[in-house]
Amino acid sequence: MIMSDKSFGIPSGTEVRVPLSKLKKSPKNARKTPHSEAAIEALAASIAAKGILQNLVIEPEVDDEGAATGFFWVTIGEGRRLAQLLRVKRKEIKKSEPIRCIVDTANDPHEISLDENVTRESMHPADQFEAFRKLADERGFGAEEIAARFGVTPQVVRQRLRLGAVSPKLIQLYRKGDLTLEQVMAFAITDDQARQEAVHERFACDCDPSTIRRLLTETHVPATDRRARLVGLEAYTEAGGTILRDLFTEDRGGYLEDVSLLDLLVTARLGREADSLRASEGWKWAEPHLDFPHAHGMRRVYPHPVELSVEDQAALEAVQSEFDRLTEQHQSAEELADEVDARFGELEAEIDRLEAKRQAYDPNEIARSGAFVVLNHDGSVRVERGFIRPEDEQPHGETGQAGDAQARDGEDGEDDHGPRDGEDEDGAGDEEDDEQPLSDMLVRDLTAHRTLGLRLNLSEQPDVAIVAVTHALAAQIFYLGANAHVVGIQPVKIDLAVHAVGIEDTAAGKAWSDRHANWARQMPKDVAGLWDFVVELDHDSRMSLFAHCAALTVNAVKLPFDRRPCALAAAGRLAGAVALDMTGYWRPTVGSYLGRVTKAVIFEAVREGVSEEAAERLSGMKKAEMAASAEQLLTPTGWLPALLRTARTEDQTNAPDMAQGDDLRSQAAE
Repeated sequence: MIMSDKSFGIPSGTEVRVPLSKLKKSPKNARKTPHSEAAIEALAASIAAKGILQNLVIEPEVDDEGAATGFFWVTIGEGRRLAQLLRVKRKEIKKSEPIRCIVDTANDPHEISLDENVTRESMHPADQFEAFRKLADERGFGAEEIAARFGVTPQVVRQRLRLGAVSPKLIQLYRKGDLTLEQVMAFAITDDQARQEAVHERFACDCDPSTIRRLLTETHVPATDRRARLVGLEAYTEAGGTILRDLFTEDRGGYLEDVSLLDLLVTARLGREADSLRASEGWKWAEPHLDFPHAHGMRRVYPHPVELSVEDQAALEAVQSEFDRLTEQHQSAEELADEVDARFGELEAEIDRLEAKRQAYDPNEIARSGAFVVLNHDGSVRVERGFIRPEDEQPHGETGQAGDAQARDGEDGEDDHGPRDGEDEDGAGDEEDDEQPLSDMLVRDLTAHRTLGLRLNLSEQPDVAIVAVTHALAAQIFYLGANAHVVGIQPVKIDLAVHAVGIEDTAAGKAWSDRHANWARQMPKDVAGLWDFVVELDHDSRMSLFAHCAALTVNAVKLPFDRRPCALAAAGRLAGAVALDMTGYWRPTVGSYLGRVTKAVIFEAVREGVSEEAAERLSGMKKAEMAASAEQLLTPTGWLPALLRTARTEDQTNAPDMAQGDDLRSQAAE
């Protein structure tokens, strides 16, 4: 029956078609909270695809005298009415669109409105997952089409389709309540149902969702891995690689499944970089390595200061002049125009390029040296230059610089002081032979006495002792096996990168590397000139070199098998003496600490570093979320774990002023 404007007295239970414009929201509707926009969007999409599947329930509107007005109150189906009005607004239908309704004048409108929303049960989520999957498999609907038919986003559909692909065995456990939705979502990270079931059988229902994800992706490589960042996801997929994506968490690009292919692409990329470096700079060799080969056993040479060419000097002066002129013109500007800011960037880059030419490697050293091309921890390519293989060393005592190699022993030449023919063991040859060398025994005897004299005199001259010790340390740290030092002090160095991955890429690691390279560049080429170099340094510079060499030998690393409590206690005293403040070198991040400890340790760190209340707010979070939130809370506080704290001692009375600490830590050696 199609209603006209004058229709009234319709029997209850009659199905009628009423123009949309004649329907109104009933004041007796039990739902007071408005429908969400998303819900109306979903209803509109569903109606557009399938029509109104459930009739609206209405009652006639009457005026104060009881006469029908021609309008109807919508007792049940207000959401569907609003969805049709949305379609009118979109010009999909007209306001006169007939709507199927059931007239109900027998029941209380408020009660049946309440009944509509109370006496109903939503389908189990698992049924919804499988139903969406059935639409995709049997009717060939894609995520976008399903989304359009049900008024949800394609991402929501993809999530439900992924959940519908979880092992039926696990879905049944979810229906029974033996698995949570979060656990099912974690299993859905892969569509390999056998692997899903294997992980479940290993841990049953007690497995944390994050653990499930970790176990299901343990043979994959996250997109944040340095190898993936070097190659790029696009290049990886173009080469035939596949990516596993987690639709339920922030996966930061997913997980690369073909690890062999990724490693092949990384090796090829580093190899190309090494070939390019060798061709462009003339090194004898360039080797690609995933990690820097710390046990290379080679001597290292560094660039030395050189004069700029006339052309480069003129170019530098011109660029610097323009930079200074622009700086003066815009010194009072609160904000630079884009083109001015861009020009400043170009000038700074050109100044840096020209200034870099003030340091250059000796062409002879380039001809017999090489470089390592390695993958940095941030996915960038790092080049370490100037390494000389033992077979490429110059023969017979020509010693170059050795920034990284430990001094080698046993490189002395043949002993030229042995007995000659006609000479007895005590060296008493023919008296008339004035050129006869001394015997070994006599040489040892005389030099022993000389050594005793040196010890006595040196013990009374601390300034000269500093020269001798600095010379001995520098000879072994910066040169390879020259045995040029007279003081029997041997520096023992350990490679910290072995104990802390990525430490060389930190701000502190780069500052140390720059400081060491700065000293290496100043060293005389031949170790024979080292003593004069140390002597000619002013007092402050000499002490700075001494401190640098001594610092290189510090070892406060605590290993599981270490049994040296006195040494570690001394490290604590040293930290106090130098007023060590690790907040200048280290921060508690997810990568450095918070992601590598238990939730209880994170809780205690926040409680200690921020407040009890802040820690309590984190207590209900999952591990990853808790660690990320703790990082944000702890970063501005300067909190440190106990192992990195410096106890205050009497030694700090004479320690450097910590107000200057940030400046000192931000500079390489001058």
